[in-house]
Amino acid sequence: MASRTSTLKFFSLIICSLAIAEMAMAGDPDILSDFIAPPNGTVDGNFFTYTGMRVIFQEDDPKNFTVLKATVAEFPALNGQSVSYAVLEFPSGTTNPPHTHPRSAELLFLVGGSLEVGFVDTKNNLFTQTLQVGDLFVFPKGLVHFQYNADSESPAIAISAFGSASAGTVSIPSTLFATNIDDNVLALSFKTDVSTIQKLKAGLAPKS
Repeated sequence: MASRTSTLKFFSLIICSLAIAEMAMAGDPDILSDFIAPPNGTVDGNFFTYTGMRVIFQEDDPKNFTVLKATVAEFPALNGQSVSYAVLEFPSGTTNPPHTHPRSAELLFLVGGSLEVGFVDTKNNLFTQTLQVGDLFVFPKGLVHFQYNADSESPAIAISAFGSASAGTVSIPSTLFATNIDDNVLALSFKTDVSTIQKLKAGLAPKS
């Protein structure tokens, strides 16, 4: 716990610069004012402050892969600012499954542990890397990508910056197997049988 806290504190100033860089490459529409105020509310310092990341320093390491987001949904002051953050916590042996962000590239900064990362471009080329503490890796906008903590003993933690206040996330496993796409369509697409597709869907079903 102490190690994780000190690591995040050490890198917090550096991470601020990532947001500035991402704003320069932002894809959100420009606004014609300094910021977008809430329709019914007082604008003061509290409006521009987000405290949702405090739990990182207050709780024990998670048992499962965990994402803490600071997007416009959680932090309304980001509306129109073309920037957002996510803190990704990987217990040993966990993965952030293949997914995309349709509205932004992702700039990931590894602040603890090690990660196997990669993405696939539109020509089906796979680009992978093993990241160590202090490394950055960019996942281009809209491309399928993943992160995996292959270390069997140590957790990993990373901070991602996005050039959109709402980058969006499309999880490939959930999109394919946790929606109502017909089993026959999936079986034909993956050149398998319906029973295999149903097993995959069952594995992604919410646990009661």
